[in-house]
Amino acid sequence: MDGEDVQPLLDLSPTEDIEAQHNLYLRKVQNRNLYLATFSAVLGPLSFGFVLGYSSPAITDLKDSDDPRLVLDKETASWFGSIVTIGAAAGGIFGGWIVDRIGRKLSLILCALPFVLGFTLIIAAQNVWMLLGGRLLAGVASGVTSLVVPVYISETSHSKVRGTLGSCVQLMVVTGIVGSYIAGMFLDWRWLAVLCSVPPVVMVIFMIFMPETPRYLINQEKRGEALSALHFLRGPEVDHEWEYRQIESSSDQQEGGLKMVDFRNPAIFKPFLIGVSLMFFQQFSGINAIMFYADMIFEEANFKNSSLASVIVGLIQVVFTAVAALIMDKAGRKLLLIVSGTTMALSAALFGVYFKLTEIHVHNASSSLPPMSDAAESPAEHLAWLPLASMGLFISGFAIGWGPIPWLVMSEIFPLRARGVASGVCVITNWGCAFLVTKEFHDMMDSLTSYGTFWLFAGFCALSVLFTVLCVPETKGKTLEEIESQFQQDRSRTRFGFSSNGIQ
Repeated sequence: MDGEDVQPLLDLSPTEDIEAQHNLYLRKVQNRNLYLATFSAVLGPLSFGFVLGYSSPAITDLKDSDDPRLVLDKETASWFGSIVTIGAAAGGIFGGWIVDRIGRKLSLILCALPFVLGFTLIIAAQNVWMLLGGRLLAGVASGVTSLVVPVYISETSHSKVRGTLGSCVQLMVVTGIVGSYIAGMFLDWRWLAVLCSVPPVVMVIFMIFMPETPRYLINQEKRGEALSALHFLRGPEVDHEWEYRQIESSSDQQEGGLKMVDFRNPAIFKPFLIGVSLMFFQQFSGINAIMFYADMIFEEANFKNSSLASVIVGLIQVVFTAVAALIMDKAGRKLLLIVSGTTMALSAALFGVYFKLTEIHVHNASSSLPPMSDAAESPAEHLAWLPLASMGLFISGFAIGWGPIPWLVMSEIFPLRARGVASGVCVITNWGCAFLVTKEFHDMMDSLTSYGTFWLFAGFCALSVLFTVLCVPETKGKTLEEIESQFQQDRSRTRFGFSSNGIQ
């Protein structure tokens, strides 16, 4: 730092001195290469989004395939869509293992292989089993990607832009989904698979020229490479040695690998429980149920083109996820989660009201035995706006908070030595819950009724708000080392959660 920058720091306390140095450091940072590294990494979530979005147009084509060996019936179509979640859960286990052994960069490069192999298997498919095998491989790649990319971005970013860049993960996922929906309107399932295999190839080309994360390199005691990475990511004007020392100081306190006994330490088990709970609430918010009903809701609102309906739903997600990315580092994670959960609770409750009114109408019509034409009428015509508005409100709420933030917070709160294992458990929890909700949804509808199921989702959304208020830390504007330090300072407290003078 220049002499004129150092002089004002002499009269500050040690804590204020570090904060002042940090602010001076950030003012000299050049973000161009950081943005390039982030763009390279989020091509992985874009690929992941193409995997998720591919099933909808492909199933429509394959149900009417000219080749009887490739025709999907109701059962195989269900597996074609949901087997990705099984592969992703396995990818979470694999990703949690390799990310700490071969590094973040190489893990990202390697995960492109099952992406490409999966779509290649689909393109060359001669039977349904090859289709399912391709989807499973693509799911494994998606699981690895959903773990590694948030970690890579959080470890290469600085506190001023980490929220915005971390939110780009979910933004690229929903962009990939919409991209596959739009392309599926013009391409058949084979050519769509060819298109979907392009982003992971481009990701490999870009990532080859990007650095490994400084924190991983410092943990591996590769000082020269870590300084080179910081020089690339922060530009030539800053004191790279200063940031190196801040990271190294935190890394020195975490020597050794993660052991089971470490989970007795609040600095380990509190962020672990927070991360797992965030993933649980994300999936049990009912997002998959809302998406499942999207086509039916648009049809009742006289939108007959289901493909166009899917595109509209996807575009809503893209717009509000982009809004979340823009305001993440200003509004903070905690506030957005509260607003998001409240919005989803309200909209899911309104869904339940709609289904309850529909059931009452049908019951009354049946008991009075009206003419068939009258019995066929339902509130759908004059209340079509209610589910349509509820769906738009729900998706908007999810996109602005509970869509991107659980992945972002997961990448921020874990200590370096626990990051791979803990993130892997979070990914497994997310995809396991996604599979459970998807496969059990019909049984829930039968046992709890339609309105009961959506009121149950509304209850989970309300609980997510309570959980956020009591347990989720605010990480806005803090370095990863400051977040870890706060959990360390919280070791003496026995209450689960955070006091008023903790992270808020």
